[in-house]
Amino acid sequence: MSEIAKQTARYQLQETRLQEKLADGTTRCHLCLWRCKLKHGQRGFCQAHVNRYGTLYNLSYGIISAMDINPIEEKPVKHFRPGTKVMSLGSYGCNFRCKGCHNLEISWGVTALDALAHGESTDAYVSPTELVATAQRHGVQGIAFTYSEPAVWLEYVLDVCREAKQAGLYTVYVSNSFVTTEALRLLQGAIDVVCSDIKSLSDDFYLDICRPAKVQMVLDSIEAAQRLGIHVETRTNVIPTKNDDVDMLRNIAQWIYDHLGADSPWHITKFFPAYQLSHLPITPSEIMWRAYESAKQIGLRNVYVYDDKGCDCAKDNLPVSLYLNADPSELHQVKKCAAACCGEEGVLLKKYEK
Repeated sequence: MSEIAKQTARYQLQETRLQEKLADGTTRCHLCLWRCKLKHGQRGFCQAHVNRYGTLYNLSYGIISAMDINPIEEKPVKHFRPGTKVMSLGSYGCNFRCKGCHNLEISWGVTALDALAHGESTDAYVSPTELVATAQRHGVQGIAFTYSEPAVWLEYVLDVCREAKQAGLYTVYVSNSFVTTEALRLLQGAIDVVCSDIKSLSDDFYLDICRPAKVQMVLDSIEAAQRLGIHVETRTNVIPTKNDDVDMLRNIAQWIYDHLGADSPWHITKFFPAYQLSHLPITPSEIMWRAYESAKQIGLRNVYVYDDKGCDCAKDNLPVSLYLNADPSELHQVKKCAAACCGEEGVLLKKYEK
């Protein structure tokens, strides 16, 4: 049996790192600020964590949806190890439902996560050890967790970070920052860089993509990450009619200046129509440059406009098997949890509803 085939056989649900078992038999997840309270058989809003008889498990541990090798500047990160390359990877599941998402099948990942729950997934499984070895083989200097919110597979992120540090690789966490302080504390010392979205300063904007989210919750998480000693860079994807008010963009710059400092980098990216926002136009360059000028007037020193770049998109990535140098037929064998604790009923599929 090849090493890849052996790895596939080792796929197993992992206990959710941050969970609270409650007196009524439910369990609360503390990875993100949804803080889902789940009964036996329920899966959280992200769809990647399931309650099995009072214990939460991560379905997507080690499951890779997409992989690529890029300059760190494409994350976008400009002020940490410039000129180096990262291996970018993501899994399935997200705690947001952005209506203009370019990584829809990855970030929402409902079909893929249903397949994992059914024991029918053929997505790639890669152990933390093999992932780091792959990064070293490709000669990159870091590993970036991206394409969907990394908090939803934090268990894998932390295990990869531990091995990456031992191998001398840095780590990048591309986030919407709707994450708990508890999760950020676990990331302290494990993650070197957080690149976080500030999507808007409007609660209504966040309400439209995540019912419990408020602007201040996101801003507090970003500021907490910096207080924990993590290098922070922020990004705003400017969407026509949604978050393109120049005064609001100026206020984002002011918040960065006041709370993260004059040297804190702000990346202004262009919106490209997708999914439920396909009817909107591409962001006019003029708005982006007006935001840039406002930020410079406030005193931000490191402001970057990306007139040709939107999100960290995975749609044009090469197949994962090519990066792993693996036989696709072996890599994409059906994944069934190696443990036998679920019994014949398997993992129940009741979806969480807040």
